[in-house]
Amino acid sequence: MKASDFYGRRVLINAAHHEELAGVQRLPTMEVGRHYVRCLRCNQLSERRVAALPHQQFYCRHCLQLGRVSTLDQFYHLPEPNQFQPVVPVLTWQGQLSALQARISAEVARGMRAHEHRLLWAVTGAGKTEMIFAGIAAALQRGERVGVASPRVDVCLELFPRFQKAFANIPIALLHGRNPAPYAYRQLTICTTHQLLRFYHAFDNLIVDEVDAFPYASNEALIFATRQAIKPSGGLLLMTATPGPALMQRVRHHELAVSYLPLRYHGCLLPQIRTKLTIGWRERLGKGRLPGTVARQVQDWQASGQRFLFFVPHVADLRPVQVALGKHWPTLSTLTVYAADPKRLEKVSAMREGKVQALITTTIMERGVTFPGIDLGVLGADDPVFSASALVQIAGRVGRSKKRPTGKVIFWVDSISRTVLAAKRQIALMNRKGQKLRHEVSIV
Repeated sequence: MKASDFYGRRVLINAAHHEELAGVQRLPTMEVGRHYVRCLRCNQLSERRVAALPHQQFYCRHCLQLGRVSTLDQFYHLPEPNQFQPVVPVLTWQGQLSALQARISAEVARGMRAHEHRLLWAVTGAGKTEMIFAGIAAALQRGERVGVASPRVDVCLELFPRFQKAFANIPIALLHGRNPAPYAYRQLTICTTHQLLRFYHAFDNLIVDEVDAFPYASNEALIFATRQAIKPSGGLLLMTATPGPALMQRVRHHELAVSYLPLRYHGCLLPQIRTKLTIGWRERLGKGRLPGTVARQVQDWQASGQRFLFFVPHVADLRPVQVALGKHWPTLSTLTVYAADPKRLEKVSAMREGKVQALITTTIMERGVTFPGIDLGVLGADDPVFSASALVQIAGRVGRSKKRPTGKVIFWVDSISRTVLAAKRQIALMNRKGQKLRHEVSIV
């Protein structure tokens, strides 16, 4: 292994191999107490009896997906040296920010220069990614190491080609559990938040997108990993369209600065949610039939060639919906997708490339992916699996294109639930704020 493989990382290696890695710092993997053991990678506690291995050795069962951490191993580490060669130009993106986006972009860049901790709160489709380009470019020019993390693999895969175009002269690392490529030391890294567990005081500035998304939100191990991945004096930018109570409390306590943008990049408001009652829809679906309100809407989409997302609460609902759609409209091209789908990435690409008219999906498509010009429906939007923030994010898939900034968002429900009402209220609030901001800008 090269020295650069250990820069700003904690590499798990069996302690017996230490003689091959002279000069590399060796750090413990576990703290062993009288009753509990603590993993120093994910910071999670386990009872000694649960974490026990033979011969008074112990392991962590909480982060096994990244390789077993045990007292038989050590972490190998070298401090981040920031040994990067300057390139010109750093930013090769040729796009244009709106006046409002430029204002937020400047705030973010100043915050990254000061290595502050900041929340970027912007509605879905506001152009958060483009608004962070200038701050990242300035950080790279300063010789800093920058990380961009997201809880979802799909988001990382969508961000990576966009960053490759925006920073064409900068080699970029893409790290996620499904990537077979070996690790490479890079000044700019895009990764899932789980991959942050491998880093230690690596990043001068770290950006975490979709911080309210599963599995990051309220996940103590991933939040710990975020703190460990940045240098002690490093900056942190958290981005979301739907901040939860914990984030807002940090803003109120002045632990986070905040930048706020309630308008999309094209200046249009968020599409409003329309709710339609479909009582007993699952029983009808079990008989191969769609509720009339659903069938009429799909008929309109099918006849016009309009592409759409069709959300369902559970994996078990995917196939019945696809069968019912095929029974009614044999020529309608559809695919189903869910989190553990082995062909998930290929199916998302097929939808993005227009090879299918509809993607039937669980909540895995609620955020981080863009299909221009689509409509969508959510069957069973009142199901407890859909949180209010998830419903807002789902609705935010529509109207993201400048060519088609509007679209239909339909929630089919057995009853009007609190979460559905909360999602509608949140979108209405964002639109009121956005309308007010548009008025203020037009006055200026």
